[in-house]
Amino acid sequence: MRQEMDEIKKLISQMTLEEKAGLLGGGDFWHTKAVERLGIPAFMVSDGPHGLRKQDKEADHAGINDSIKAVCFPAACATASSFDTELVRRMGEAIGKECQAEDVAVILGPAVNIKRSPLCGRNFEYFSEDPYLAGKMAAAFIDGVQSHHVGTSLKHFAANNQESYRMNVSVEADERTLREIYLKPFEIAVKESQPKTVMCSYNKINGVYSSDNRWLLTDVLREDFGFEGAVVTDWGAVDDRVQGVRAGLDLEMPGPTPDNDARIVRAVENGELDETLVDEAVERLLRILFDFADNRERQDFDRERDHREAVAIEKECAVLLKNDGALPLKNGDRVVYIGEFAVKPRYQGGGSSHINSSQISDSYAEGTARGRNITYVKGFPADRDFMAEEDLEAAVEAAKEADVAVIFAGLPDVIESEAYDRTDMKLPECQEEMIRRVAEVNSNTVVVLHNGAPVEAPWADRVNAVLEMYLGGQGVGEATDAILYGETNPSGHLAETFPVKLSDTPAYLNFPGDGKTVNYAEGVYVGYRYYDAKEMPVRWAFGHGLSYTTFEIGGMELDKDAMSDGESIKVSVNVKNTGDMTGKEVVQLYVSDRNGTHGRPPKELKDFAKVELTPGEEKRVGFEVKSGDLAYYSEALGDWYAPSGRYMLQVGNSSDNISCTAEFGFRTAKHLPMKIGADTTLGELLSDDRTRPVIERLAGEAAGFLTGAQNDEEDSEGGLGAGTETMGLSMMKFMPLKSLASFGLADDESLGALVKSLQEALR
Repeated sequence: MRQEMDEIKKLISQMTLEEKAGLLGGGDFWHTKAVERLGIPAFMVSDGPHGLRKQDKEADHAGINDSIKAVCFPAACATASSFDTELVRRMGEAIGKECQAEDVAVILGPAVNIKRSPLCGRNFEYFSEDPYLAGKMAAAFIDGVQSHHVGTSLKHFAANNQESYRMNVSVEADERTLREIYLKPFEIAVKESQPKTVMCSYNKINGVYSSDNRWLLTDVLREDFGFEGAVVTDWGAVDDRVQGVRAGLDLEMPGPTPDNDARIVRAVENGELDETLVDEAVERLLRILFDFADNRERQDFDRERDHREAVAIEKECAVLLKNDGALPLKNGDRVVYIGEFAVKPRYQGGGSSHINSSQISDSYAEGTARGRNITYVKGFPADRDFMAEEDLEAAVEAAKEADVAVIFAGLPDVIESEAYDRTDMKLPECQEEMIRRVAEVNSNTVVVLHNGAPVEAPWADRVNAVLEMYLGGQGVGEATDAILYGETNPSGHLAETFPVKLSDTPAYLNFPGDGKTVNYAEGVYVGYRYYDAKEMPVRWAFGHGLSYTTFEIGGMELDKDAMSDGESIKVSVNVKNTGDMTGKEVVQLYVSDRNGTHGRPPKELKDFAKVELTPGEEKRVGFEVKSGDLAYYSEALGDWYAPSGRYMLQVGNSSDNISCTAEFGFRTAKHLPMKIGADTTLGELLSDDRTRPVIERLAGEAAGFLTGAQNDEEDSEGGLGAGTETMGLSMMKFMPLKSLASFGLADDESLGALVKSLQEALR
């Protein structure tokens, strides 16, 4: 490795300034530039977090023109619901092989932006509302792809959580919110898997474009997270090219980029830009190029093999949201499939990730081929909100005659895409009307959903079962058939909350902003963090997912009842299959601060495990909770901080279905910074173990004064009235030091001495 680095540095020393500047911009839409005289070839990048979208001609970044025939795997909205990192790694390996076969050096994904609002038009391409889950899924995908020396591009860094105004809007968010929610999945993926590239977003963060943002690209990404690769722009995301180099931006795409290349050269020649920064950017890019060039693999793009893999993956992703007994279907059942999605499934989103699929399976054709007793009526089209009355009546009549009516519902292509957001969370009106009318005549009505983000489901209580297939890739029809008929037991769990209605969502009043700025006023209360804190009912909670069998989680044990900085606690629980079918349960571990710390959500996901069990089988599942898992980001400290005190571990199979809990103690040597002054409250001083001994006696006197406890019966009017000790303590903690003098509990001299003693205690 050292020799390779030395060779790259030697190569850079032989390059002209113009050649180096040229390498920092694309040669065309999908390729970098070459330096032929030095034997430096161009390399190709390609869209496709869930499949290879390779375009050689008629290139675009909006999914309009066709790419090569490839395999469309399930989108991130689906794969995250698998809660299975090995599955996602396997998908990455398949895509890595495809890239080697097609001479693609870097694939532009995964995308880990947080699902701040269900309305974001690109949510189908993102993993989760939870940063831990998103980060772990991204790390697994990166490991899979890069195991074949193909680079990934972790995107979009950062806070690209809407499509409206995405190219110029300024995200206004405090650092704690950014660190805990929007940067955390990038941190996890970088630290665990080191993607070859990170793609910066279009938007501004607190007034500074991501491509110009040194705090983001260097201070956070490289210095805090330890990123070693190259930063590439989203397509057309450059603002000030020279400032971008200073900030840590390496590659501008797309090309050609003659004007910005010239700007870099002039800035170096004029002394405005340090050439060392240019050299470092070139070195990062050459490391990616030569790792790919020196490790070429002979791979065949076996589309049939990868189609089978896509089917297998989707079977693990589907989420059974509701089931009152209609599922699984029996081969003898008379079943009617209603809705054009049954024959024209929606299986991917629109925009730059749109795959030119090698084949597509639909549920009706698959069921027919397998001899299911099914009929099909169109009912409503898959591409628009329209339904002829005769089609509605035909569907209702067919439902009356059937044992089970399966309605294939979902969102038409035009509703979910890159470049714009949804305007509501509803299914098309024609679909809601169909569900209502069919459910009136058939108590065994099943709804199968094809969508990339949550929908409102006012009809949920009227139907017997709901199966969420998400955007399940080109094998969605085969996977749906296998699950409907019980050949596969559904095991997916929601990676996002389904709220009852749009106005319940945390960002409802602040999405998508006014076109200039968007205020992340909800702070860290995103997704289930918000609904839990509000104690707000939801349709289906984060982590929710049913099975055709049943499970029990219990017997929780900790290996110790306390830990300190740098230590960990091992947690174990029993998981048992109490039903009569083999299945997989998703065990979720949450951590809760029990110290009343301001601004902390009721619980946060810290680990998960997917466990397969045969009927009656029981397994012991283990987790490890590290001291860092207890922390929040303190802006005052400029670091992660967990206060000493009590914490609770909660284990269950969804955020609203906790099966067992256990508390433990934590002790830290860290302290939040404190500045002692006249406005410092007694409560602040009592909460810090360094200043508590100094102030304890006076605090007790202050509590007594406030309740009148220091006065005898004949002179009770000196206090604020008789009361209890608890009342006095509650009132006292909000009293600033200067009030001690106001109430005669200290004079100027003793107050000054007290402040000095407190300051010394902090040293």
